[in-house]
Amino acid sequence: MFRPFTFFRVLPLVLVSFLAGTGTALADEDADSVTKYDDGPHVYWTPDGQAIVFYLCDGEFVQQRYPVARNSSDTLTFAGACEDSITRYVVPAKAPLIPPSTYDNVTRVLAVSDLHGEYDAFRSILATGGVVDKEGHWNWGSGHLVINGDVFDRGEFVTECLWLIYRLEQEAQIAGGRVHYLLGNHELMVLRGDNRYIHKKYLKGICRKTRIDHQDLYGPDMELGRWLRTKPTMIRINDILFVHAGVSPEVLAEYDDMGAINRLVRAGLDVSSPELTFGHPSNFLYRSSGPLWFRGFFGDEDYEPAGDNDLTSVLNTFNATAMVVGHTEWDSIQTWYDGRMISIDVPVKELGGLQALEWRDGMFYRVHVDGSKTVIPRP
Repeated sequence: MFRPFTFFRVLPLVLVSFLAGTGTALADEDADSVTKYDDGPHVYWTPDGQAIVFYLCDGEFVQQRYPVARNSSDTLTFAGACEDSITRYVVPAKAPLIPPSTYDNVTRVLAVSDLHGEYDAFRSILATGGVVDKEGHWNWGSGHLVINGDVFDRGEFVTECLWLIYRLEQEAQIAGGRVHYLLGNHELMVLRGDNRYIHKKYLKGICRKTRIDHQDLYGPDMELGRWLRTKPTMIRINDILFVHAGVSPEVLAEYDDMGAINRLVRAGLDVSSPELTFGHPSNFLYRSSGPLWFRGFFGDEDYEPAGDNDLTSVLNTFNATAMVVGHTEWDSIQTWYDGRMISIDVPVKELGGLQALEWRDGMFYRVHVDGSKTVIPRP
């Protein structure tokens, strides 16, 4: 049961001069770095029992402190800042629980993948699929929503996507439904400090202005960071297995338990790079054969080859009849291996939006940008 909210008086966020007197502007700022970017909110849980909510608003650093200790029974509530001022955020101070890996007797599921910061496309397909109403609130009842990894990188509205998922999790639970956010390779990259695909808005905006490293915006003492550290890599809903990239023969030979895979992927997120390289068991799952990266089912030469018999082994091991993956982009939602594998990573810009995979009454449907649905035949 979701704990009732404890309300705090919401104070206006105030502009502050960050590191006043110590040289707030970097000497080597170029034209891009002074662009008036917006980002937020980010919530930092301080060691001395406060929550600091901060934004970048039109290029200016904005913060407000609240006396809410992490892991207390309180709930932090606050209004957004700047252009986000009409939004109200509800953040339980207690750390979120680790979710289960399997779910049965679910009546309907909608799944999307590889959002990459495309907030408008994400919000649109949720409305088109009936998951949210016109105001963007949960409308899916006891149904389940799956985000199959890779919310991060490339796009410029990653923060907005994350908070939408965060809020829908709360609303879904109250309504008897669930939201599942699976880790993808880009979540792993960001949390481990790989900045290759981050939109310049973040590195040249909030990171430069606050001098907070990008991965530290999602560290374990940040609200979004501790929330992300509860997320699974694989789940099974009814007889459908969801994983970002795929399960390789190499991984299956080592692990036949989703819970163990989920625990190990989470366990490696904060270990040092030497520890990860020289013995931490998560390193095995972080490699190209791991569930966040593997493309062997699609004949990619850079990956260990996998085929029909391998897929059969995966499905039998995890008590599933189909595996849903993202990670590898196709021009539309595709089926493989007689409909036993479904890939749902699609090109947003070329299609004009996302497609979604819907399951209900034993049938799969491709939900198109325009709201139409196409039955996905399976044997």
